Formats: sequence, C-alpha cells, structure tokens
Amino acid sequence: MSMKNLILILFIIFIPFSCSSQTSPKSDPEKSEMKPEKNDDGEWDITVIDTQFDYFLSAIAKPMSQYSESYLKTKNTFLVSEWNSYYTSGRYRNVIESSIDYDPKENYGLKFEYKLYQVFAYVNWKYGLRMNGLSGSDAI
Repeated sequence: MSMKNLILILFIIFIPFSCSSQTSPKSDPEKSEMKPEKNDDGEWDITVIDTQFDYFLSAIAKPMSQYSESYLKTKNTFLVSEWNSYYTSGRYRNVIESSIDYDPKENYGLKFEYKLYQVFAYVNWKYGLRMNGLSGSDAI
C-alpha cells in the first residue's frame, strides 16, 4: 500500500469526527442564568438540574413549616447577592455555573422562597461551599 493511499484512508476515517458537533460547553459571552418562572399552576418555581437535590429536599432539608416567608425572603436576598458575586468573580467555578435572577420586590410565595433557600443549603451540603447568608443550623 502506498503512502498516498494510507493518507487517503486515514483522511476518510477522520472526516466523520471532524464533522460531528461539539459537545463541550462554548465559551460564549452570554451569561448563564437561573430564572424564576411560573409553573402550570401559576406558582413561581425554579428548576434545579441535579438528581440529588430532590433527595436533599425530602430527606435532609428542614421542613418548610420551620420557616416564614419573610425570613426566607430576607435570607434569599442576601444569599442571591453573595451567589451572584461569586459567579461574576469566577470564584467557585466548579460549583456556581450560573447567576440567579431574583427580584426581592417580587412576591414569589413561600414554596419558591423555601426551594431557593434550600438550593444554597444543598450546595453547602453537597460541595461544602460555606455561604455567609446561611443560618448556622442550615449550614452543614
């Protein structure tokens, strides 16, 4: 087999790989952001894409009944600010992959405020990321 044929065969073999789409994350200038959205019931909700989060909510997190909406709103306002500061600075890149769009003037409701607060408690539990806004009993 000549060198020319060998190069041609290698070229043909590698064409499909060069044409496949890239699956690595793009370094795009647009920011990734978690946004509150209304669900089918008209209630505010935030999507957490981590399979262990539901387990954390049901088995580890304190029950919603232990919090008031105003307490959670105050905590979330501070925690979102802290989170977004880490995101903007690039600190904890391996954990914080998006900013959070949160308006403290919006009435999100107790369920949403609870779930958002538990996102911060979950990140503390799973990754050991200490956030100053978490209550001592929620920081694990």
